[in-house]
Amino acid sequence: MSVKRQGKVHLVGAGPGDLGLMTLRGRELLERADCVVYDALAPRAMLGWCKEGCERIDVGKRAGQHAMSQQEINELLVECAGRHECTVRLKGGDPYVFGRGGEEAAALQAAGVPFDVVPGVSSAIAGPAYAGIPVTHRDCGSQFTIFTGHTAPGKDNVIDLQSIAAVHGTRVMLMGVDRLADTMDGLQRAGLDGETPAAAVQWATTARQRTVQATVATLGQAARDIALSSPAVVVIGDVVRLAPLLDWRKRMPLAGKRIVVTRTRKQAGTLSKLLRDLGAEVVELPTLRIVPPSDRQSFAKAVVNSPHHDWLVFTSPNGVERFFEAFFSVYEDLRELGGARIAALGPGTAEQLRKCGLMVDVMPQKAVAEELIAEFDRKAEEFGGLEHSRVLWVHAQKAREVIRRELEKRKAIVDECIAYDVAPGEIGYGAALLEEGADVITFTSASAAMHFRRMGLELPKNCCAASMGPVTTAALGELGIKAQIEAELHTIPSLVEAITHWTTRTSS
Repeated sequence: MSVKRQGKVHLVGAGPGDLGLMTLRGRELLERADCVVYDALAPRAMLGWCKEGCERIDVGKRAGQHAMSQQEINELLVECAGRHECTVRLKGGDPYVFGRGGEEAAALQAAGVPFDVVPGVSSAIAGPAYAGIPVTHRDCGSQFTIFTGHTAPGKDNVIDLQSIAAVHGTRVMLMGVDRLADTMDGLQRAGLDGETPAAAVQWATTARQRTVQATVATLGQAARDIALSSPAVVVIGDVVRLAPLLDWRKRMPLAGKRIVVTRTRKQAGTLSKLLRDLGAEVVELPTLRIVPPSDRQSFAKAVVNSPHHDWLVFTSPNGVERFFEAFFSVYEDLRELGGARIAALGPGTAEQLRKCGLMVDVMPQKAVAEELIAEFDRKAEEFGGLEHSRVLWVHAQKAREVIRRELEKRKAIVDECIAYDVAPGEIGYGAALLEEGADVITFTSASAAMHFRRMGLELPKNCCAASMGPVTTAALGELGIKAQIEAELHTIPSLVEAITHWTTRTSS
């Protein structure tokens, strides 16, 4: 008789909003989760880390708007553990800091469901820090107190404003922004000086972050004046005076910008990192996936015969990667390639070849087929031209025919090696992400642009399209999307530089 294995539930803190503040353990669990049960304040972009086929359940709790009651969520977690080996309960901030994680853990324990807890960076600390406010400072705040401005309906646990007003140091309030003015008035009646510095930070650590600085006496009105609403963190104490001096985030060139990266999951890392390093909030929305070519047998045959060619022409990093995965499944030594010369379409492809231990003989600065042909012509005397040369052209399915046509005009014998195809990415959470808005959406290839539209997606209002180069710009134009930003060189750093320049120009 077989015994059904009980799955495990992981209560994971998603942190305050910035994807970079998710713990390594939290991301690892998301990547292998069979099911994710997530809150409204858990960044939806994190769902992009989930594997294909992962069940995603939105329990969407916000103040006054509960998709499910807490009891229903508790029961759901027990049910998921019975159906899945690994269930992640993804909660904004930290599960045990006013996140009701303790109630969920108790329900799992009572049901005999194994669970563990992965702490998250709390907005009580991260929110002030991203606004330039340290919650402690030796000169003006040697301790801090965290309290909630929201109490459970029908409960007697009314906020003890008398005790909060009496404590020394910094006070941090989570939730309860809708009652902010009443809470500030209550603290004054309890004895707290109305001139005490105070600040509220909305959507902390994200591109939507807004901060209002005032005093205990004036914060309620100041927040109303700018229509500040939840989620927000309120900080009370002398440490608030340090914000103008320590607001490091405002000095970053892409601070406050939400930028969507449409590259494949595997390729998104470099672009995302460079943008985040400049202060942007990055949302990864892969519009395409790299899949095997439709004719795998022909691909394998082309790789096996590659040592018999005078030239290998690679038109993308993906082509390089797929080609050498297949090559080393047949040959043990890179020298089996023989004396073939190497051509690469742009610096990105050349860099991928360098990682394989190969230098390139021909490479245009711009990753455009016409530029590669022009570079062949400029260097023709160095290698005696292309007449009667055997060329293996490694490319994606449905590639432009420019390279084949132009090389054959120069009397080369061109063989094709179709190394991969592209397919649309998972629509999943993409539409919802774009509904939240973005400042820039990046497109690094014509395929990314084409599949963006095939996924049924549109640019959000007031969002700018950023293109890697003229071919991508033309592809966007054919889709009715105008690229307001274009990289000067067909490289990731050049694209980031163009975005930064555009941001500086439009903000001034």
